[in-house]
Amino acid sequence: MPEELGPSAWKQTSLDGLAEYINGFAFTDSYWSNEGLPIVRIAQITGSQGIVDRYQGLLSDTFRLTDGDLIFSWSGTLAVVRWNGGPAWLNQHLFKVIPRKGVDRDLLFHLLQASVAEMDKRTHGSTMKHIKRGELRDFIVSVPVEADEQRALARVLDALDGKIRQTEAIIKKLKQVKQGLLHDLLTRGIDANGELRPPQSEAPHLYKESPLGWIPREWEAGMLADWLEGRPKNGYSPQPAGRWTGIQMLGLGCLTATGFQPRQLKDAPAGDPLVKPAFLAPGDLLMSRANTRELVGMVGTYRDIGTPCCYPDLMMKLTPNSRTSAMFLELVLGAPAARRQIQASASGTSGSMVKISSDIVMSLSIAAPCLDEQHCMLNFVSAYDERIRLELESCKQLSAVKSGLMDDLLTGRVRVTSLIDTAP
Repeated sequence: MPEELGPSAWKQTSLDGLAEYINGFAFTDSYWSNEGLPIVRIAQITGSQGIVDRYQGLLSDTFRLTDGDLIFSWSGTLAVVRWNGGPAWLNQHLFKVIPRKGVDRDLLFHLLQASVAEMDKRTHGSTMKHIKRGELRDFIVSVPVEADEQRALARVLDALDGKIRQTEAIIKKLKQVKQGLLHDLLTRGIDANGELRPPQSEAPHLYKESPLGWIPREWEAGMLADWLEGRPKNGYSPQPAGRWTGIQMLGLGCLTATGFQPRQLKDAPAGDPLVKPAFLAPGDLLMSRANTRELVGMVGTYRDIGTPCCYPDLMMKLTPNSRTSAMFLELVLGAPAARRQIQASASGTSGSMVKISSDIVMSLSIAAPCLDEQHCMLNFVSAYDERIRLELESCKQLSAVKSGLMDDLLTGRVRVTSLIDTAP
């Protein structure tokens, strides 16, 4: 039985006591159609895939979704969402969550989100996460008894969610604008007045033809080797130490579409004499020489991670000469023109892993301006990167505030009674 928490009018109850959890319908390919209501699977609620299949027949309304319905993904991916995709059918391995009498649906959404986050921590490391109904009966939460307080509490949390979504939308827009800026910078560059040159179609006299197409007249086109000091140098991959040694080594996952990210680090052996020659210094330019065709040739400029660090055999280090810099070459080699060359030149018998050689890398066709213009271009990009960084930090802070506030509000330590009269 739910336990009353004294005069504060809060009670403890299980997740099972707050709602009814209805599993979706077990659709098979015999039900699939190109017409009818969409079938919602895990991929659709996580946003990793659009609508694929539909069903045009009739089923019980218990399997039918409408906007505002709560969906609980309990197998594989643990998640809770509010459906907002119009009428649809719910597939198996997803619960349609129906609040019991006296339970506010919006508050239930936040309670389930907080609970699923905790369940996810408990199953950390599991290859197949799965929540059984028994866990819903055993998982205890605190809720206010009064409907007004439930609604006020939900509105506070919804407002924070709205702020987070707005910030995420700004970040997405800034990233899109940055991609457009990068394209303009690497095809038009910046003139003596610090402005983007007009497009070739508007000022053909400012451009010349090259193997890469039209480039500004002041630019030089050639092979990447013309901007490198010597040949790319492969790293070294010792057996991981399996314990902390004070020395780390990078994994291929450190090189991403957005540059270097300090992740997938491993402990390197301390006594191996071949490790030291592969040590990295801040500012070193790295490129993966083996990976899937989509990811091979990813580049990134290494940043200090706080400990000595080496790079693996499946990466190569590129040393720019005095005509350029690692940061500028990272922009050029990460752009579509270079990526297409790399992917077309990669070879290998494995369907999942291809390789590029140092000869391929050195023969890549690129175009570059003088150092002064390179620096101006990098300043443009840095300004956008800083704006994105600030918005990401804001989003991180909002998420931390929400997490702390949820912990306070959803345990009753902080009350929202004062908001009831003023909430719209």
